[in-house]
Amino acid sequence: MNIFRSLALVSLGLMVSACASVDVPSRNLPFEATPDAAVQVPEGYESLPQIDPLPALRVSSVTVEVPRTLTVSETNSYLPKGDIVWREDPFGDRYVQVQAIVQRAMEAGSASLEGPIEAALHVEVQRFHALTQKARYTTGGIHAITFKMRLTDPATGTLLRPEKVVEADLKAFGGARALEAMTRGQTQKVRITGHLASVIRQELTKPGSYQNPRLGLLQAFQ
Repeated sequence: MNIFRSLALVSLGLMVSACASVDVPSRNLPFEATPDAAVQVPEGYESLPQIDPLPALRVSSVTVEVPRTLTVSETNSYLPKGDIVWREDPFGDRYVQVQAIVQRAMEAGSASLEGPIEAALHVEVQRFHALTQKARYTTGGIHAITFKMRLTDPATGTLLRPEKVVEADLKAFGGARALEAMTRGQTQKVRITGHLASVIRQELTKPGSYQNPRLGLLQAFQ
C-alpha cells in the first residue's frame, strides 16, 4: 500500500512540475516582437534600412525617364487605352512632353533639402494618364500617374532606400470647373506639376507618408 502511495505522490509531483514549467515569467524569456511592437514597414517597401528614422537627404541630381515602350493614345474618348494620355501641349512627341513635366515637378519637390546624405533621384514614369478633350470639357475624371523612384549614392550607385512604385492620382476638373480653373492659371500642367512636387517631397522626407487618394477620388464620381 505504501508503495502505491509513493508512486502516486511521485506522479502527482511530476504533473505539478510540468504545469509549472509552462508558466515561466516572461521577463526571463528573450524579447520577441509582437505585432504592435514590430517595426511598421511603409507600404510599398520590402524592408527598412534601419529601425531609427531614415537619415535626411540632399538630392544632387534628378533623372526622369519615360520609356518608349509605353503606349500613347490620341483617341478623344472618355477613357482611352494607353499608358500616356496628354493633350494640353500641341500635338508632338508625348514622351518628351511628359518627361519635361515630371522633370520639373521632381526638381521642384526635391529642391532645398539639406540633409547630410547626398542622393541621386531617378524616376521612371510608368503611367501618365491625364484627360482627353472630351473628358476635360464635360465630366472631368482622374489624372492617373504612376512612377517608380530610386535613390542612389551618386558616387557608388548603391541604393540608399529600396525602390518604390508610387501611385500619385489627382482629381481632374471637368466642365465649368475646368474652365474656371484655367482662368486662374490652374491648367492641367500646373496642377499636375504641383501635385507631383508635393508627392515626391513627402516620399523624400517621410517615406511612406504619402497615401494615394484613389479610393476617395473614385467615390467622388459615384
